Amino acid sequence: MGWDLDDFATSVASVSEDTAAMYCREVAALAEWLGQSRNDAFPASPRDTGPDDVDLRTIRRYLAHLSAQGYARTTMARKASSLRRYFRWAERTGRVAADPTVGAMVPIRQRRLPRVLRSEELGALLDQPRAAVADDDRARAQRDAAVLELLYGSGLRVGEVCAIRAGDIDWERRRLTVNGKGSKQRMVPLSEPAAAALTEWMTDGRGEMADPSVAEDAVFVNLHGRPMNTQAVRRLVDRRASAHTNPHALRHTFATHLLDGGADLRQVQELLGHADLGSTQIYTHVSRERLRKVVEDSHPRA
Repeated sequence: MGWDLDDFATSVASVSEDTAAMYCREVAALAEWLGQSRNDAFPASPRDTGPDDVDLRTIRRYLAHLSAQGYARTTMARKASSLRRYFRWAERTGRVAADPTVGAMVPIRQRRLPRVLRSEELGALLDQPRAAVADDDRARAQRDAAVLELLYGSGLRVGEVCAIRAGDIDWERRRLTVNGKGSKQRMVPLSEPAAAALTEWMTDGRGEMADPSVAEDAVFVNLHGRPMNTQAVRRLVDRRASAHTNPHALRHTFATHLLDGGADLRQVQELLGHADLGSTQIYTHVSRERLRKVVEDSHPRA
């Protein structure tokens, strides 16, 4: 029996395409390791392996192998989580008799506080482009400005930015319909800078950059005129940033700044599209840490 990764990827509709692809890569890595181990042990009769060849001992050996390779605990926890998701599906669909990950000792993931951009980092991204991008043509500069304003001003995920279509923008009410994880929709307001940057891009730069035959109604397009993908957005942020950062840091900064300003946690949860309030609560820790630092840096008796 094969690993059926295409069927597995189709089954995890509640996550983004990037996350589903990551799950499949982790399972494929296990399959490759298992096949190599079996063929090293029996070189005279090499054979393919499948999920029914995996038991608890195999999972433990694989985790030990990863540990010996020097993987960080967070990386190992991510890999183990992907395998657990796959084998639950495999058991549910009758591909294996029992889930072999049950009982496996998985490294505890240490949850790090989200990175929040400093004011000078935000300024470099939004208002003061580096010299390396200062000579960009008008259309590219307009597109990049609109993308960045949505990431920070509306707290969108990278995939949500790429999924925006022209009909999702409510210009009159200055709001946006966002297609989030698990095909869940939510409405988010457009900040004044985001609305202004989006208007400039849609009325000017997009017509110059987009290829009508392939871009259709995708709001954001790449330099070839095709719909923008998540890798292109990450390259955009990396290119514009004055220090190493990533698009999700803008979303973290959006949420933290809202809570710093007194926003209600439930409102922030709704704006971010979090299904679980616990995912939003981590930003309260970030805000408290920021306030503590303000006191330490500013108060004479801190």
